[in-house]
Parts: sequence; structure tokens; C-alpha cells
Amino acid sequence: MNYESLKVSLTTAPDREETSPVLLVPYMWIGDFVRCHTVVRVLKDRWPNRPVDVLTTTLCAPLVDYMPGVRQGIVWDLPRSKISLSQERALAARLRQEGYGASVVMPRTFKSTIAPWLAGIPKRTGFIGEVRFGLLNDWRRGEKALPRMIDRCAALALPPLPELPLDWPEPQLQVPQTEIAAWRQANGLHGRTVVALAPGAVGPAKRWSYYVEAGKALAERGFEVWVVGGPGETAKAQEIVAAGGAQVRDLTGTDLRNGILALAAADLVISNDSGLLHVSAAIGSRTIGIFGPTSPWHYAPLNPIETVIQAPGDIPCRPCHKPICRMQHHRCMRDIAVEDVTTAALRALQAAGIAPAI
Repeated sequence: MNYESLKVSLTTAPDREETSPVLLVPYMWIGDFVRCHTVVRVLKDRWPNRPVDVLTTTLCAPLVDYMPGVRQGIVWDLPRSKISLSQERALAARLRQEGYGASVVMPRTFKSTIAPWLAGIPKRTGFIGEVRFGLLNDWRRGEKALPRMIDRCAALALPPLPELPLDWPEPQLQVPQTEIAAWRQANGLHGRTVVALAPGAVGPAKRWSYYVEAGKALAERGFEVWVVGGPGETAKAQEIVAAGGAQVRDLTGTDLRNGILALAAADLVISNDSGLLHVSAAIGSRTIGIFGPTSPWHYAPLNPIETVIQAPGDIPCRPCHKPICRMQHHRCMRDIAVEDVTTAALRALQAAGIAPAI
């Protein structure tokens, strides 16, 4: 089944004209949060008259501002790794104000279902997880049989189906050019062709080994280089700045909006398999993804990107999908040469008419 055929079938659904709002509870990692915009698009295709709100953390909240089809983000920072009943009750009280008719809960945790249940949302959809039968009333089986996270997420936006499409709608982040221009002006970022580097990732195994060398090589070719990421990437950014000189800017920090605007403004983005890879791809920026321990088929963005770069040859332990290299050689990242990445970058820019031929 393809998605367009499925979309046509949704137009005859008996609940097509439902108007009560829907609450989406996504995963709160940046890349997964972006990926869940596909779910928003599916919900809007299924129920065009139902407003869709997204529960979000403070960290991910800036993404909601650029997601078409989302009415609002409900910003609430629940404590991690524990359940606070007082916080859950307060969140439930906030949710009750919106009069939700349905909730779609992406995570499999018990904790993620508490507030929708306490809020009395009539329909609460999710996969069977941590003994959630009483908290969910539209529970689904078969999550582990679905090959990709996007399949697991988007399936919950639909009625139970015997077959799911593989060509889901792509996530979208629409960043106004006026906002990009104002951001560049405010930060004194003018002029040269820009290559943004996103050297961070969850777990050291997913981080390419040679961003310092790549940043220097690109700066020597006359490009402006921006290093984008959270505070955990600031030390690496400072290394790249030290090696590349005045043409390299450290744009890391705690404000995700700053990263979103940098990725939107850049002429090319080079990123590990990380949240910022998904942000860049959903914006539509030219993007190169560097993959080591993770499978691009499972974890690359749905959006088209310029290229996926992986280490050549047979590496028996790849993909392991582990945050730390258990073999202690990190070959899946160490065997990706600086020249492989810089050549791919120059080719992508040349194809866009930005860089000279190589």
C-alpha cells in the first residue's frame, strides 16, 4: 500500500468530520520529535477539522513554532527517571482546559500515559507497554514487528490496519526567510558561503572522529564554517575554531532555536546521525549525514538528503546501534576519511552552483 492510496481511503472514514482537538505525546529527543511531525501530517489527513496540539519539553518547544499543522505546543517539563504525581496532576489540569477528544501517545512508558488518563481524555491510543491497559483504552499490538520508528509512530495516527505504507509524509519545518535574515543580522553573520557542522550525537560511537580536520579544510577553501550543537558540543566547537581560525564560528549553546536558524541559513550541513540531522533535513537544507554504528535505513531522515557517508568495506560489527563502541576500535567512524566528507561537501555545493568544480 502507498500513502496516497491510504489517504484517499481516509476521506470516507465515519469519523472524518470530528472536530474535537487531539493531543500528540511524542518522544522528547530532538530527532524523534522532528520525526513525529509525520504523525501530525497523518492526523491532519485523517481528521482535517481537528486541531492538533503537541506536548513538548522546553528544549524541543522551538521546533513546534515551525511545524505546519500544529495549533500549539503544551510546554511542560516533567522530571526525568521518576514519577511526580503532583506534576502529573498539574499537567492533567492544564490538558483538561483544552477539551481534547483524543490523545496519541508515542512512548511505551507507563509515565507517558498518566496525564492523558488523569485529564479524562476520552480516547487514549498507544502501544501496549509498561502495563498500561487501564491508562490506555485504544491499545495496539505489534510494535516490535514494525521495522522503523516512523512506522511505529505513524501507525498510531491511523485506525488499526493490516498493512502500513512505507512512504509516509515527510516531516516539515518551515522557517521564514525574514526570521533567518533577522537572526543573521543580529549575530553579525554575513557574506560567505556557509557550511554548518553538527559534531554532536547521543553517545560517542555516533560521533565522527575528524570534525576538527574537516572544519580546517573547509575554512582553508574559503568557506565560513559554523559549529552547531548544544552545550555538550562547545568544547569540540572550540577545537574546530582553534584549528580553522577566524572563518569558523562557535554557535553552540542551550537555545535550540539558535541551532534551527543556523541550519536553515547554512548553504550545507554536515551532521552525524543526531537530532540536528533530522532538523536540517526537515528544513530542506542541503544535508550530508555521517553514519557509523546505526543503520541509515532505520534512522536516516525520511526527507531526502544530499548523501549518506559510511566507512567503506566490511565491518562485521556494523550496525550495532550502540552508543559506545564495544569493540573499542570505532572503525565505523574512524575509517571515514576527511577527504571523503569534504569531497562530498564540495560536490553538493558545486551541484547547487555554489562551489567551484573539483
